[in-house]
Amino acid sequence: MIATPEEYTKAQDELTHLEQWLARLQSESPLPAKGLTKAGIRKMIARLHEELAVCEGTREVEGQERHPL
Repeated sequence: MIATPEEYTKAQDELTHLEQWLARLQSESPLPAKGLTKAGIRKMIARLHEELAVCEGTREVEGQERHPL
């Protein structure tokens, strides 16, 4: 769970790294070779997207509570 701005930044950096790694693997072996590695990277990317979305959603809700319309 992402709880601090530092963790959020770290998760974004990790996401960027994983996406670059996946792109490199796909260009090096576009055929189904290394499929388990690619699938694992995609799962890690999905997990990070979920964690970032929860963090962003929480920030939006907290921001709305502090600044009602």
